Amino acid sequence: MGRFHRHDDGEWHTHDHGEVHEHEHHDDVGDHSGYQTGAERIEVLEAIFDENDRLAAANQAALDAAGVIAVNLMSSPGAGKTTLLQHTLAALRDEYRCGVVEGDIATSLDADKLSGLGAQVALLNTGAGFGGECHLDAPMVAHALEGLNLDTLDLLIIENVGNLVCPAEFDVGAHHKAMVFAATEGEDKPLKYPVMFAAVEVVVLNKIDLLPYLDFDESEFAANLAKINPHAKIIRACATKGDISEWLDWLRTITAAA
Repeated sequence: MGRFHRHDDGEWHTHDHGEVHEHEHHDDVGDHSGYQTGAERIEVLEAIFDENDRLAAANQAALDAAGVIAVNLMSSPGAGKTTLLQHTLAALRDEYRCGVVEGDIATSLDADKLSGLGAQVALLNTGAGFGGECHLDAPMVAHALEGLNLDTLDLLIIENVGNLVCPAEFDVGAHHKAMVFAATEGEDKPLKYPVMFAAVEVVVLNKIDLLPYLDFDESEFAANLAKINPHAKIIRACATKGDISEWLDWLRTITAAA
């Protein structure tokens, strides 16, 4: 059985592992017919995504009704999302009424770091009964929105679970998708994780202060990204030093446009 995934256009793709080969086995290892579940799995996944998309549309409708612009912010673990958000909230607190949906498998560590910065923060621990440990989905975000006063917000940033695979496949109802990418991750990642890089409008190239010490070819990274997503904008940043002006300008642009 191959691996299935869905692109933003709703189309399903199956990736098979080459042709089927016959192997001679010396021992009877039992009946394998139960593993022929390709069609059934497609039907189940379609049902899951259909329900998710229905709730994502409802989430966006609720945000629109309140006049809130939402950004789904994704990355691998440790790329710097939370540090970026700390400086973002501090910089924008006098301009916009901000909120954060903080997604983590466990603990309130990141949510705690964002407290006291003038933003409403709703924590979602995906390992505590939601069943989607590796990503946020629309039902989870709908639950978080119930705990926020949307009428008092202008901008909502959804910090997704650190993962370069699943978060890109689940619509949560945000108006925009962005990702933080650390220079330490290597310039080949757009080619290795194409679904994520194809899904976003903006790639925040973070930890640029480390570039002199890394074997990272920035032009090669840009070329690899362009192969996957020629429309994605690269924003350079050093979140630990608060050098996030391009990111702030992008947030101001999308908020003003609304």
